Amino acid sequence: MATETLYIVQAYVAGRGSDLRPEPQVGCRSAEEACRKAERISAARLGVVAYAITADVDLGDYGDAPTILFRSGRLPPPFDEA
Repeated sequence: MATETLYIVQAYVAGRGSDLRPEPQVGCRSAEEACRKAERISAARLGVVAYAITADVDLGDYGDAPTILFRSGRLPPPFDEA
């Protein structure tokens, strides 16, 4: 089992009504890169979150709870929790 840490930036834009619609996730090489990208796009999105999660991609086994690195704006659960 080869686990690795994935760094992901997920942005949200307006959906129907008050719903949020996710944009495609962006993978990053490091926590610093994920935070920089998230901060850079946060002014143009309703919500942005950068997080790290451990995973064994070959087995499709992802960790239980992501580690939040950056968050801004409106976010859906579980990212909306402080």
